[in-house]
Amino acid sequence: MEAITYDRLQETLYHETMDNGLQVYVLPKQGFKKTYATFSTKYGSIDNHFQVEGQEEITVPDGIAHFLEHKMFEEPEGDIFAKFASQGASANAFTSFDQTVYLFSATENVSDNLDTLINFVQHPYFTDQNVEKEKGIIGQEIGMYGDNPDWRVYFGLIEAMYAVHPVRIDIAGTVESISTITKETLYTCYNAFYHPSNMLLFVVGGVDPKEVFELVRNNQAQKEYKPQGSIARLFDQEPQAVHEKRKVIKLPVSLPKCLFGFKETKHGIKGEDRVRRDLATKLALDLLLGSSTKLYQKLYDMDLISDSFSHEYNSNPNYAFSAIGGDTKDPDRMLEVITEEIKAVTVSGFKKEDFERARNKKIGGYLRMLNSPENIAHEFTRYRFRDGDLFKVLPIYESLTLDEINTALRDHIDWNQLAVSLVVSP
Repeated sequence: MEAITYDRLQETLYHETMDNGLQVYVLPKQGFKKTYATFSTKYGSIDNHFQVEGQEEITVPDGIAHFLEHKMFEEPEGDIFAKFASQGASANAFTSFDQTVYLFSATENVSDNLDTLINFVQHPYFTDQNVEKEKGIIGQEIGMYGDNPDWRVYFGLIEAMYAVHPVRIDIAGTVESISTITKETLYTCYNAFYHPSNMLLFVVGGVDPKEVFELVRNNQAQKEYKPQGSIARLFDQEPQAVHEKRKVIKLPVSLPKCLFGFKETKHGIKGEDRVRRDLATKLALDLLLGSSTKLYQKLYDMDLISDSFSHEYNSNPNYAFSAIGGDTKDPDRMLEVITEEIKAVTVSGFKKEDFERARNKKIGGYLRMLNSPENIAHEFTRYRFRDGDLFKVLPIYESLTLDEINTALRDHIDWNQLAVSLVVSP
């Protein structure tokens, strides 16, 4: 058991790699009653074409990572949610573009719940019957999201940006793609991506690290895993240009929904360099579009935006894009006003006092986040899967410079890489 101390944050993180490759991290929080645990695999919706070292290359149906997440909760004796509930815990799971996370929160029976979490994720139970049944359930979920304007405008933007990269595909897949999923395909994906060496267990809250590690060691000692080589994630070459400049979707909405963003073309940045780039780009977008900026107030006063207006920056080793916008009565006028401001700022740069205020706000938000077990767990895993360290973010924020933020904005804003997604009434 390794202890990693972060003096400025007054946190000590404990880490151990199990014999089978499983990475286990424990963050004790003195005085906290709630314990929150996540058991995560570095496997998401974009991983539909891959090759495990020493095995054949394989392509699987879109939406299978999400489908697999659903099926993991089914055991021969029944639904695992009921077991968590009987032990006083609340359990859940989610699938994103690049990870699948199983979790629970509890104030009692932590050891029992941790055993339950590890055991059900490491014990798949797929049958022809339960796979067929799940297709109907997920098909209804896909239909529900298909009628959701916010979901459609967001994925519409990604579809407009990307021509072939699987990030453009809905995380749940399509009714057609999931119809081809079989229990054999599920086991193939499970065996590839749910090997302990591709997974991370994180426990945070009022726990004793020694007890947690002893529990996990004993649990894993009862299971046999053959060593597994590296996993190559395979992607077709994505064209540099955006796929569509403007995508329009017709759905009954009271106000049009408009999202726009910029597709980046520089990839392959790793570790702390990527964390630094991400933080700089997000800070630049906050300075430009945050709720305390003059541009935001101007758009609000012009009745071009509402409280739904937001921005995000989503990045991965092989894709990165921004998504900006919300409900608006006049999408073209909103885009015009924002475009004028962006062009002006990319020439003039941000003011030093605005930069320092925005950076201090980010630092404050980061420090507040460290009081939330849920946020710590999810953010730590997200950073770790991308070769970063959540607990080293503070010094990176403090070392960012105004020139760096101005450069990050200019690097991100490429008008040739702009795409727009609209949801409007028929």
